[in-house]
Amino acid sequence: MAAELAKRYAVLLTGLSIMAFGVAFSIKASLGTSPISSLPYVVSLFSPLSVGTATIIMHCFFIAIQIIILRKNYRPVQLMQLPVAVFFGFLTDFGVWAVRGISCSSYIQQWFICIIGILLVGIGVSLEVKADAIVLAGEGVVLALCRVLPIKFGYMKVLFDVTLVITACILSLVFTGRIQGVREGTLAAALFVGLIAKQLNLFLSRFDFKTSD
Repeated sequence: MAAELAKRYAVLLTGLSIMAFGVAFSIKASLGTSPISSLPYVVSLFSPLSVGTATIIMHCFFIAIQIIILRKNYRPVQLMQLPVAVFFGFLTDFGVWAVRGISCSSYIQQWFICIIGILLVGIGVSLEVKADAIVLAGEGVVLALCRVLPIKFGYMKVLFDVTLVITACILSLVFTGRIQGVREGTLAAALFVGLIAKQLNLFLSRFDFKTSD
């Protein structure tokens, strides 16, 4: 059991690392980040917070919302979302630093970098799902809302992502005077990350991370 759990968390951390670099590439492309990364990215534009730090704070807020919504039904094991969020936040900042030397001098180059970001995020999500170790804070909020509202997960996830994007747009307009962090790349990420993850999950389903007794 311990070996199996260790494998699951190893796969999860690998997925998060790949996902963090995907976010970094999306930021570098300047065509808009994924919906869930749009808010912390915009916050980083008008505050002293880095994208990673803003991401950690956002996930802490999501954890608090889950506790408020679920109350007695909140499982303490879900507090593992906190160290996972910290790991992802620091890796995102490292990814942003690592790709700082990449230049995008044309729109085509921007799309090339953006596509790399979308692919990496999709791969990261597929590994996260395959690990089946812990529900990340963003998904945890959606699941918590689904428990108290008569809305299916798929629809709630779309509503949740749209809310994040709208909030990012409003904050960007208020504090920077124009919309930043939300562009055509955001729409592309919303459309294709899930599809990429789904196809990769079909491939990964052939592999079993369980340890035989």
